[in-house]
Amino acid sequence: MILPALVALLALPAQAEEARQPTPPFYFGADLSYVNEMEDCGAVYRKDGQARDPYALFAELGTNLVRVRLWHNAEWTKYSDLDDVRQTIRRARAAGMEVLLDFHYSDDWADGDKQIVPAAWRSIRDDAPALSKAVYDYTFQTLRTLDAEGLMPDQVQVGNETNPELMGEADWKTTRPGIDWPRNAALLNAGIKAVRDAGAQSAIQPLVMLHIAQPENVEPWFAAAWAHGVRDFDLIGLSYYRKWSTRDLDGLEQTINRLRHRYPAEVVVVETAYPFTTDAADASPNLLGADSLLPDYPATYEGQRRYMVDLTQRVKFAGGVGVVYWEPAWVSTPCSTRWGQGSNWENATYFDWRRGNEATPAASFAKATYREAAPLTLTLRRPAGATGPLWLWGDFLGANDIAIRLAPDPQDPTLYRYTTTVQPDATLRFQVYDRRPFDRGVLGDGQLIEATVTGQGFSASYVVQH
Repeated sequence: MILPALVALLALPAQAEEARQPTPPFYFGADLSYVNEMEDCGAVYRKDGQARDPYALFAELGTNLVRVRLWHNAEWTKYSDLDDVRQTIRRARAAGMEVLLDFHYSDDWADGDKQIVPAAWRSIRDDAPALSKAVYDYTFQTLRTLDAEGLMPDQVQVGNETNPELMGEADWKTTRPGIDWPRNAALLNAGIKAVRDAGAQSAIQPLVMLHIAQPENVEPWFAAAWAHGVRDFDLIGLSYYRKWSTRDLDGLEQTINRLRHRYPAEVVVVETAYPFTTDAADASPNLLGADSLLPDYPATYEGQRRYMVDLTQRVKFAGGVGVVYWEPAWVSTPCSTRWGQGSNWENATYFDWRRGNEATPAASFAKATYREAAPLTLTLRRPAGATGPLWLWGDFLGANDIAIRLAPDPQDPTLYRYTTTVQPDATLRFQVYDRRPFDRGVLGDGQLIEATVTGQGFSASYVVQH
């Protein structure tokens, strides 16, 4: 039996959120990759009946991050190429918003089901060193080109929904069994290094995001990536569409909480959406229909708005730092996509065609009132003369197999600290060990540990002996 060296229970009062410490910026984002094309097709976006510039409108509604995709060489469309990306970044920056550039590393849609190598690289698909060099050179040169025009993005995705092996497929008809992780890690690390090297020559050093579709897939993927040396990333991006996920909102929240404690990275829901109606404006079938609805969220203005507000509140409480809505402006127009005339998404945008593309209430989800997570700092004092790390375990970490290694304070080797956030009003339990608890280490009998728990609006001190 393992005896915990320290066990304490504490309740965080509701007032802990009222005078909180500064927190990382929260990204209220929108993927606007289709906007330039939609405007060329005649789309007009309205607020209070007035036609508006979509970028300025999104900024006014509280959006502070614009996501934009980039294909390598999509000969089937003139959009989502470098020129289109330039236009999006210029317009987003002019409206005061940051930019997340999403490299698909494909000539077409790369997603959780397929990762098709660009045609220009097909001959080197199975030559990992050559393909890694191509990834590096392309990523680096793209970013340096943008930076030379004052358009360096603030964040960069190295791949889009890379659940399968990056560029593992030669065409739409083939599939690659499993993931060759040495190859996959080499490609991802090549892209990451290119972002770092390009940023080192710029006034803007972009944050690096890796992106996986659906929360149930994120943890095993990142465990494998980490084990194979993919570690230099700042953001974990995940797509969450309940239609295609096995996890409800509780499951999403728990996944985010575990991820942000397990890895030295912040977590962003970088794709999500919800319909405001099941009607259609055109013959192009809607991807999010009645099969996408949740019991508490009808396909109405209020249902769409409440879904976005509730999801965002969950992300905040879990310690995530952003929510990005996928294609809120992909409205129906006379133009055709590869799937037919119109849009497959008009019922899940932020604009109602039945009212001349008037903005729906969900468009301003960033303006809702949210409760912030409560900051928490644990300060531990080890007995005089004892050295080395301590290991912190707690149910607030979200999983029994997560333990945080605490290093001694450089100024006082007897002090150890851990700072995080928790949901207000939560009751926490934590334990401290002198080695990883899974190695069955405990502090010796008779030793004392002082634990001080502090946050905005409360503090408590414990001295425990076992």
